Amino acid sequence: MQTMSPELSQKLTNAVDRMPAFPKSVQKVLELTRDVNCTPKDLVQVIDKDPVVTVKILKVVNSAYYSLPKQITSVNHAVVYLGFNTIKNLALGIAAIGMLPKENAAGFDVEQYLLHSLSTAGIARQLAMQLDDADPMDCFIAGLLHDFGKVVFAQFMPHEFRQALEMCRADGSSLHQALRQTVGTDHAVVGAMLVEKWRFERGLIDTISHQYDIEQLDTDSFACVFAANQISKKLAFGFGGNPYVHALPPQIARRLGGTLDELIASNASLNAAFEDAKLFARM
Repeated sequence: MQTMSPELSQKLTNAVDRMPAFPKSVQKVLELTRDVNCTPKDLVQVIDKDPVVTVKILKVVNSAYYSLPKQITSVNHAVVYLGFNTIKNLALGIAAIGMLPKENAAGFDVEQYLLHSLSTAGIARQLAMQLDDADPMDCFIAGLLHDFGKVVFAQFMPHEFRQALEMCRADGSSLHQALRQTVGTDHAVVGAMLVEKWRFERGLIDTISHQYDIEQLDTDSFACVFAANQISKKLAFGFGGNPYVHALPPQIARRLGGTLDELIASNASLNAAFEDAKLFARM
């Protein structure tokens, strides 16, 4: 576990606080997910009150991304066809993508970052479908948000982030190690701070925060997101600024039934996940 000075801790807190909040409707969606008595009708009522989120959800649901047999004309129909959790996570994902800056002083390629994140999300969902204790759409949202700490650095610590990106480019090292040198901590730490501010559930916060402390977390969901991130990097599905591909630790390989290369060889739908990511990114 990393330790940091009070000064750095305050600097990171200030940076996270400057990130935009979710729209009120999406904040309400998050609140509903923590309510054990929440019903699909409650979710529909909240989303229906936000025409922007409603239009975007229906656009994704009616795209080739889902290839449904009939046109979906309402959020209620979308919940019936795709389920509560899918629509909930679509709303959260659409809101997160909407927060990405168009440009930044660090020279960080946000379009390539988004492709990498969406590819990781899609592959994590695929892997989760093969396991008993990982929810596919929860893994999708964790994959989408796993690198969001980089966005915080690109926006509010651009000089240090640019330095770290250049170090990786020069020697092929892992970005998290370069960031620990230039900033004093890595994007997993600040990303976890951000999703905690956004009030996501504990499992997702832990999945993001322990990306480089893998011995601290041993769950199916974490295994799916970690492996999906490495697969996305190895196959160059977008680029999140980090060229280094980690081998799967034994506990993750055991959960998923193979090494990184074996997972890639046995999964024929990885390219489809990248095509889906490109489609989603244009929404």
